[in-house]
Amino acid sequence: MMPDSLSKLIKKRALAPILRRLVIDLETSIIIEDDEGKLLIATDGAERLIQHPVTVAGQVIGSVYGNEKVAPIASLLTSLAESEAEKRALVSETLNKYKEITLLYDMVEKVSSCLDTKEVARLVIEEARRVITLSSVSVLLLNKETDALELIGGYDHETEAVTSVSRGVGIAGSVLVSGRAEIINDVHSDPRFVEGAVSISSLMCAPLKAKDNIAGVIELGNDQPVTYTAEDLKLFTTLASLAAVAIENAGLYEQLKDAFYTTVYTLAETIEKRDPYTGNHTKRVMEYSLAIGKTLGLSKEEMARLQLGAVLHDIGKIGIRDNVLLKESALTDDEFDQIKKHPVYGEEIIRNLSQLKSAIPGVKHHHEKFNGKGYPDGLKGEEIDITARIIAVADSFDAMTTNRPYRSGLTLEVAFDELRKYSGSQFDPEIVEAFFASDVMEAFFTANSRLKIIL
Repeated sequence: MMPDSLSKLIKKRALAPILRRLVIDLETSIIIEDDEGKLLIATDGAERLIQHPVTVAGQVIGSVYGNEKVAPIASLLTSLAESEAEKRALVSETLNKYKEITLLYDMVEKVSSCLDTKEVARLVIEEARRVITLSSVSVLLLNKETDALELIGGYDHETEAVTSVSRGVGIAGSVLVSGRAEIINDVHSDPRFVEGAVSISSLMCAPLKAKDNIAGVIELGNDQPVTYTAEDLKLFTTLASLAAVAIENAGLYEQLKDAFYTTVYTLAETIEKRDPYTGNHTKRVMEYSLAIGKTLGLSKEEMARLQLGAVLHDIGKIGIRDNVLLKESALTDDEFDQIKKHPVYGEEIIRNLSQLKSAIPGVKHHHEKFNGKGYPDGLKGEEIDITARIIAVADSFDAMTTNRPYRSGLTLEVAFDELRKYSGSQFDPEIVEAFFASDVMEAFFTANSRLKIIL
């Protein structure tokens, strides 16, 4: 109850006529003051005969002076003041509950569809900053191989901030072991405090715990002394629990995605095995394509489509007869017509698989030309999907620089000249420009270490 609570209570319109009626009925006079002696009410002829304190939760918030008849007035004011205090407490508790429910709703809504651990970390940091007083936050995940906590997301960290914490070391490492959330309002007096860590005076640390699995910890603090409460910790652990479930789901999704891509790679490599002269062609085209896509600033979704399209771009060759696909001499027109069908075969293979549909443009149209003279549909310019235009450049560059039974691979200089020569006709000029601005050469040398030494 605030010191001026009695003053506010006296000013309530409904109370004034009640007090006047009591004074008349009791045939007495009164003086009412707050706890600092400020006069609130005084009737004619009032004297300070007896002091009757007005209290709330044992705290004196004012006094009623008069004879013994004014005691009921002091009791009434005490009762009303306590009722007001209870209302305030209830309002405060309701607001806290509302804040907690709002936090839960917002977090569930945001993280339920989030399947990226770093994005989950960003969201939990954002929510923590919104509802808790802090100057820094760290989200650390357990690396099962090193058995150490590694920073995957943070807010307002100094350059010397620790990015890796061993199990049992420091407060975060201790919480990882115990699995229990903690409040430390005087960090520097805690024996687990690690010298050289980020300067924090008060902190809370909670495990990222889903069921019985602890995936890491989240730690927040303030560089100024604050007193975190049990209510703060409750809100914080709720936040950590939601984040833990989202991170666990994201981890499962990553495992499924890895298994999916492994299956796709294996499928693509199986097709490649039919043609030993193009070993690792798929892998190189994928790496070159992603390097170009990164330079172009493609979105995460477009990069995923690009990766899948690059991996599967030649899958349609499974439908080409070996005597055509593996022919060591020049192809006849009829045989080349057969080869030109592989993009369509590729589309037919993957179009009924929902997980692979996003790869169709890259698979079907990577042999289209920017001037409209390619195949299978004769698309032109931006009618050709961006992934197909990128794969076209990556695929052609790898084909030019790779040895084939009927010819040796071109030198880098000649291959570069070819890309520039056909920029605007066969290739999208923007893609060619991005090719030369990207780190494709790093990917090229990594895949062809022998050439790196020679060059």
